[in-house]
Amino acid sequence: MSVDINRIRRRVREFDLRGLFIEELGWDYDRAKSFEAEGWTLQPIAQKRGFRVFHCASPDDDMPDRAMRQKIDGQVAKNVALEHLIVYTDAGNTQQVWQWALRQPETPVKYFTDRYEAGQSGQRLAEKLQRLHVSIDEEDRLTIIDVSQRAAQAFRRDKVTKKFYDRFAKEREELLPKIEGIPVEDDRDWYASIMLNRLMFVYFVQQKGFLNNDPHYLQTKLREVQQRQGRDQFYSFYREFLLKLFHEGLATQPPRPPEIEALLGDVPYLNGGIFDQHQIELNHPDIQIPDSAFERLFDFFDDYQWHLDDRPLRKDDEINPDVLGYIFEKYVNQKQMGAYYTKEDITEYISKNTIVPFLFDAAKKDCAIAFEPGSALWGLLQTDPDRYIYDAVRKGVEVPLPAEIAAGVKDVAQRGGWNRPAGEDYALPTETWREHVARRQRYEDIWQKLVGGEVSSIDDLITYNLNIRQFAQDVIHHAEGPELVRAFFKAIANVSVLDPTCGSGAFLFAALNILAPLYDACLERMEELVAELDRSAEAHRPEKYKDFRATLAEVEKHASRNYYIFKSIIIQNLYGVDIMEEAVEICKLRLFLKLASELEAGQTPEPLPDIDFNIRAGNTLVGFATMDEVRKAAAMDARGNMRLPMPEDEAAMRQLEERAELADRAYRQFREQQTTWGGQIGPRAKLDLRDRLRDLSAELDRYLARLYGIHPESSRSPLEYEQRFNQWRASHQPFHWLVDFYGLMHRGGFDVIIGNPPYVSVRKISYLKPSNNTSRYSDIYAYVVMRCLELAGSRGRCGMIVPLSLTFSEDFGYLRSSLSEWGRGWYSSYDNIPAALFSGVSQRCTIWLGSHGESQMFVGPMHRWRAKYRPSLLSTITYTPIAVTHVHTFGIPKVAGATLQDILTRQRLYARPGPLYTRDDPLATHRLMFAPSARNFMSVYAERPPTLGVVSLDRTSSKSPGVLRFRSSDTRFAALASTLGETGFWYWLTRGDGFDVTGWLLSDFLMALNAVPAEHCALLCQLGELLHERRFEALVFKKNAGKFVGNFNYRGMPEVTRRADLVLLAGLGASRDEAEELFDYVQRTLAINEQAGEKGIPDSIKAMFPPLPVDEDRHRSVFRDADELIQQHYGFTDEELDFIINYDIKYRMGRAGLAAGGDAGGDE
Repeated sequence: MSVDINRIRRRVREFDLRGLFIEELGWDYDRAKSFEAEGWTLQPIAQKRGFRVFHCASPDDDMPDRAMRQKIDGQVAKNVALEHLIVYTDAGNTQQVWQWALRQPETPVKYFTDRYEAGQSGQRLAEKLQRLHVSIDEEDRLTIIDVSQRAAQAFRRDKVTKKFYDRFAKEREELLPKIEGIPVEDDRDWYASIMLNRLMFVYFVQQKGFLNNDPHYLQTKLREVQQRQGRDQFYSFYREFLLKLFHEGLATQPPRPPEIEALLGDVPYLNGGIFDQHQIELNHPDIQIPDSAFERLFDFFDDYQWHLDDRPLRKDDEINPDVLGYIFEKYVNQKQMGAYYTKEDITEYISKNTIVPFLFDAAKKDCAIAFEPGSALWGLLQTDPDRYIYDAVRKGVEVPLPAEIAAGVKDVAQRGGWNRPAGEDYALPTETWREHVARRQRYEDIWQKLVGGEVSSIDDLITYNLNIRQFAQDVIHHAEGPELVRAFFKAIANVSVLDPTCGSGAFLFAALNILAPLYDACLERMEELVAELDRSAEAHRPEKYKDFRATLAEVEKHASRNYYIFKSIIIQNLYGVDIMEEAVEICKLRLFLKLASELEAGQTPEPLPDIDFNIRAGNTLVGFATMDEVRKAAAMDARGNMRLPMPEDEAAMRQLEERAELADRAYRQFREQQTTWGGQIGPRAKLDLRDRLRDLSAELDRYLARLYGIHPESSRSPLEYEQRFNQWRASHQPFHWLVDFYGLMHRGGFDVIIGNPPYVSVRKISYLKPSNNTSRYSDIYAYVVMRCLELAGSRGRCGMIVPLSLTFSEDFGYLRSSLSEWGRGWYSSYDNIPAALFSGVSQRCTIWLGSHGESQMFVGPMHRWRAKYRPSLLSTITYTPIAVTHVHTFGIPKVAGATLQDILTRQRLYARPGPLYTRDDPLATHRLMFAPSARNFMSVYAERPPTLGVVSLDRTSSKSPGVLRFRSSDTRFAALASTLGETGFWYWLTRGDGFDVTGWLLSDFLMALNAVPAEHCALLCQLGELLHERRFEALVFKKNAGKFVGNFNYRGMPEVTRRADLVLLAGLGASRDEAEELFDYVQRTLAINEQAGEKGIPDSIKAMFPPLPVDEDRHRSVFRDADELIQQHYGFTDEELDFIINYDIKYRMGRAGLAAGGDAGGDE
C-alpha cells in the first residue's frame, strides 16, 4: 500500500498517534506496558524492528520543558530502547512535541524537535512522517538500522542549501547603494553587515514571541510607522523606529520613557552589545535608509521560517542560526584569500584533544592523588576498554575473520584475497580486507594496553586516539569524593580558550560544545553528592559542600541550566580575534543566538552577556604581547638603534602597567556583573572600560609604529608624522594582547589556543615587522603559529590545522624547530586526492596538537581517503613516537607505524655522502631524470619518455625533468631500480608533500646506497638495466595542454621492482617482517585511489613505441641471483617468494588498473 499524506495529516490533526503509525505508516503494535521516566508516564504505541515510539500524555496543559524532555529521553535510551521517538501531548490535545535524538559515536547527544499546534494544517509534519512509511515489500529485508536511518532523514537536516545565501548576497548588494550618509565605501559595506546581522537576530527572536508576543514584530511595526507617518515619508522607519528599537529598547534596561514603551511595545532588554550604538553610527549621525529597502528585506526574510533552536532543516524555506556560519563561509572566501571554513569534525578533533588534556592537567594540580597510576580514575579504562575505543576502530572486530582471510595473518602466501573489499559486517566504507586486518590488529593492541593498565596519562589518550570526551565525562561522573569534582569544576570555570583568527567562530563553537557537557557533569555530580549527604544521617560541618550548594543555587536563578552553562562558558572561557570586523560581528551574533535558543517561549529573556571584550577585531600579528616588547620599542631611536633606557622611560612603563592593571580590574568587575544573576551593568561602565583600553592602545600604537620606521624624529614635521602614523594604524590594525587581554597575559598567557590560520603568501601582505624575521617564512600561517607559542601559558595546549608544508618545506624549518622545542607534539597529515579536508579546496594539510613542556614527537602517515570514509577518518588516526632530531633540515616524517619508523631510522643513519653517490658531485656525468610530480608512482628514467603533439603526433617539448648525476653508469641503474619500486614510493610518501618530486628528497634516499653491500648494489644495477631495457612496456600517456605527455610507470613489472625492493631492503638490514610491513602499507595506500587508466589515448600512439626485444636468458640469470640473495636473507620459501613477487601486487593491479597508469604523477 502506498503512503497517503492526506491520511497522515488527518491522523496528526486528530492526535491519533497509534492509528498514524499502525494504519498509515505500516508499523507494528507495541504491547509493552507503560512505564515512568523522571516522573512522567510513557505509553509504548508502535515499533518497527526494535525502533520504538512512545507517547507521553501530560495530565494537564503543562508539558515537560526542553531540559526535562532531554532527561526523559536519556532514561528511555538507558533503560528501555536506545533507538526511539517520543511524542508529547497536552491534556487538551492542543499541541504535540515530537522529539528524536541523534546519537553518534564520540559526540554528545543532539536533540531535534518538531511541533504541531491545533489549527495548523499539519502538512510540514506529515511530509516528514511519510519518510517513516514501511511497505509490505520491504518487511523481509528491513533492519533496525534502516528504520533509524529513516528517522534521521525525517527529523534531521544538517546543511541549509545555498539558496538562502545566494538570495542574501543579492539583497545585500541591493541594500548597499540605499545607505546614505556614510561616504567611505568600506564603512558603508561594514554598516550593511551590521544592519543585516541585527535584523537577522531580531527575526530569530521574534519567532519565539519575545518581541511584544508578535512573531511578525518588524513587519507589524513597519506598517504602523508608515500608517502613522504616511507612506510618502520614505525614510521614517529607520530613524523613527528601528534605531530606537536597537538603542533605546533592546540595549536599554527598563524602565524606559513612556513614549518609547508606547512605540516599541513589550520588548526585553537583551544587552549583548550587538544593539549598542556602533562607532559608525557615532561617526555618521545622519545615516538614512529608505523604507523601501526594509520592505524588500522583510519580503526576502518572510520567504523563510526562522527557527532559533538547532532543529534539523527539512525544507528550503527553513533556516536556523547555522545559516550564519554558511554565510560567513561564502563571504570570507571572497573577501580574504586563504581563509577556509573548517568543518565540524576537524574543529571537534582539535578542540577535544587540547581542551580536555588541559583540564586534566589543571585538575591534577589540585587533586594529584586521584591521577596516580593505578587509581580508580585510570581503572575506568581497564574495566571497560571498548567504551573508550571509537566505534570506527571497533567495527567488525568482534566477528571472526573468514578462514581464507585469517590464513594470511601469519602466512604471507595466503593473502590472495586481502585486496578485495571487506565484507559488510567487517568494513568501514571503502575498506579492503588488508585495511580491515590492519585496523583489527591496532584495536587488539590498544585493547591489551588498556586492560593491562598501561595507559595512565591523559596524553596517552591522544596518542592512542581514544574517546577522550567520554572518558572525561565518566571521570567526573564516577568521582568518589568532592575533591576531584571541585578540581575539575575549577579547571572548567577558569580555562581560557583562544582562537587568534576566529572567523565566524567555528572553533569557539567546538570549544563550547566540548566544555558544556563537562560543566553539566560537574553540576550533576554536585547535586548527587549534596543529595547523598542530605539523605544520610552523617554528622557533618554546616559548611560541608557549601560551595556546591552556592553554585547550584546560582544555577536555579537562571532561565535554564543549559542557559547558565552556555552563558558562563561564553563569558569566562572563550576569546577570539580576527582582522575582519564582519567576522567578529557574525561570531558574536552566533554565540548570542546559541544562548537565546536555550530560552523557552513565554519566558522573560535573560539579558545576553556583553562579549565585546572577549571577541575582538584586530591584527593578531601586529601588536605587543609583553611589557618587555614595549620597553624595547620605547628605547629605539629614529634610526632604529637601541639606546640606554632613561629614568623617564621606566616611569612611563610603570605608568602604562598601572593603567593596564586598572583596566583589567574594570574588565573583571564588568565580567563578574554578568555572571551573577541580577548583576547590573550600567552603560557608563562599558564606556569607561572601552575608553581605558582605547587610550592605552593609542599610546602603545605610537611605540609600535617606531618598529616600522615611523618616529617623530624621522618626520619633517609633526603634521607629516601624524599623517604617516594614522595611515599606518589604519592599514595595520594593531591589536595589543598586553592591553586587551592584560589579565590573561599577566598571568602567563592563554591555556588553550586553537584555530585555522589563513594561508597567505607573505608577498601579498605588508604588515609584518621589518626585521630579520620578516623573510623567515613564506606564508603567514607560520607567523600565526609562532604568535600562538608566545601567547600560550606555561602549561598551555595548542591545536592548529595548517598546510602540509609545515612537515617538509625548508621554508618552515625554523618553525618545526620552534614547535619541537616548545614541547610535545602530535602531527597528522592529509592528502587532497581522492578527497580533501576542506570542501572545494585542494589543500594538503597537517593537524598539529601541542603541549608546552617536555619535547616529544608523535606522527601519523599521510592519510588518503575517499569521501565515503570521511565520517571515520579522524576516529582512525594513528600516531607513532619518533625521535626529535634535526627536524629543521630533515622535516617531520609521515610515518605509518613503529616498524616503518625503524626502517626510516636505519635508512637515515646510512644516508651519508660516499663513493657511490654524493649530491652535487662535480665529477658526476651520468644522468638519471625524474618527472617533477607524482601521485601513485614516481616516473624516473635514464632516457626521457616521448611527448607528442595531439594533432601532428610529432615529438615536442615537455617540462624539463629533474636531474640526478652519478659517477658511473652502474650506480645510475642501481639508483633507477631503487627508486622505481615500493621502497622509493614509501620514502616519498613519508618525507614528501604528496605531489612534488624533488631532487633533495631523492638524493637523501639514494645516499643510503653508499652503505649497501657491493653484492646488493651489483644486483640492483642489473635489475635497473632490465627496467631500462623494458621501458616502453611501462610507457603511459596523459593528454594535457594539447600534448600526449609520456611517462614511465613500472608498476606493471613487479617481477623486477619487487626483487629490487627486497634486495635494497636486505642491503639496509631490514627484516622479513619489516619488508612485508612496508609492502603492506604501500598496497593499502594505493588501494585507496581507483585508477581510470589512460583516458583518450589512441592505441596508435602506443603502437609508435613498441617494446624492445627482451633477453630472456639474462632475465632468468639476474632473477636467479636475486632470488638466492633474497631467500638467504629473509628465509622465504619458494611459495612465499613467488606470491610476494608475482601474485600479491598483480592481484591489486588487476583491481585498480595500475598497469595502465591512470591518475599518476609526471608532467602535468
